[in-house]
Formats: sequence, C-alpha cells, structure tokens
Amino acid sequence: MIKIIIVSLTLLFILFLVYAILPTVLIRVSNWGITKRTNTDAIALTFDDGPHPDYTPQLLDLLKKYDVKATFFVVGSKVKSYPDIIKRMSREGHTIGIHHFEHISSWILSPFRLKKQLQMTDQAIMECTGEKVTCYRPPWGSFNLFSLQVSKRYNVILWSHIFGDWKVAKGKNGLLEQLLTATEPGSILLLHDCGETLGADREAPYYMLKSLEIYLQQNKNNGTKFITLKDL
Repeated sequence: MIKIIIVSLTLLFILFLVYAILPTVLIRVSNWGITKRTNTDAIALTFDDGPHPDYTPQLLDLLKKYDVKATFFVVGSKVKSYPDIIKRMSREGHTIGIHHFEHISSWILSPFRLKKQLQMTDQAIMECTGEKVTCYRPPWGSFNLFSLQVSKRYNVILWSHIFGDWKVAKGKNGLLEQLLTATEPGSILLLHDCGETLGADREAPYYMLKSLEIYLQQNKNNGTKFITLKDL
C-alpha cells in the first residue's frame, strides 16, 4: 500500500511538473508568446488585482492629476462588484485587461476552466466599456501547458519590473527607491491597487500610492513618457 501511494504521488508530481511548472519556466525564460517590455521610448504603468472600492478611485485621481494613462489587469468578479470604477477607467483613457475572473493560478486550472475565466472576465469588462479587450496577464505570472493556446486572442503581458508592493513592509521601505530607478524606456512596471489576494496585505496599496505620487511628480518634471498597452 505504501509503495502504491509513493508511486501515485510521484506520478502526480510529474504531471504537475509537466502541466504547470515547466511551461511557466519555459515561457518566462524564452519570452515565448509574452511581452515583458515594449518597443517604445516610454514606460507602461500596470496595476493588478483590482478594482478596489477605496484604493482604485484614489489611484485614478492620482493618474488624472499627472495626466498619466495606465493599464489595469482586473479581476472579473470585482468588475461585477464595482462596474462604475471600470467605466471611469475607460472614460479616462486607461486600458483594461484580464486577470482571471477569480484571482486563481493557471497551475490549477484545466484548459476548459482557464478559458471560462478569460471569457467571463472579458464579458464583464465589455459590459462596462463596450470596448474590445486586448490584454491578459495571468495571476502570479503562472502558465500551464495550454495557456498560450487558450489565450491566443490576447496580448499576454508580464513585466520588466516587479516590486513586492503587495506587502506593507515594501511600501514603507524601498518601494520608492526602486520605482525611481525603473526609468528604462520600454519598461513595464507592475504594481497593485488591491491588497485582498492571497499573501497580500490589505493596507499595502495605501503605501504604494504614497510612493507612486512622488515617482510621478519627479518623472513629470524630467519629461518621462507613459503609455498604455492597448496598441501592442
């Protein structure tokens, strides 16, 4: 019996390795079918995990203040809960992309369930904006064996810079310094406007916003260009 259990667990691990871990590593290392940088002289600000009823409106106010357009990868269930925020994003010229209907990893999704996550989020966004959805970022940047096939109609976007801003400690110590050094043209910066996902701190976006305002103020003064990812 113990031998059967060991063999079964070994087979499950091999299947998980082939289905989830290896595709993620290969895709991210080879850049196959994904975008980590843009071929422009501008920087793309991107925000994951929202919308949040408090932090996302504050973020939109901040972006409007500095006349910056950004890209939001939204969770479909939250779109359903806060459609007015999505409508405001669209009205103010931001790009809205898919980040699954629930914040769930592609590692544990079958091809059918992954497709359903994309379709439901796409539909939720379309109902708010009336615009075609063109961008997709999988939660945690995780892929499975069928991810690129299932998501082939979208531009799959990862990032060139990730900051750990989902933790309060990072927002208080080091986030601003890292943002201020992320100045390379073509960079795609990943930040978070919601702290309700697994492993995140609920108050983390508050500190992200404080650092982001200083970053935007300084970059406005030096003429940095910002773009959305709609036209990739």
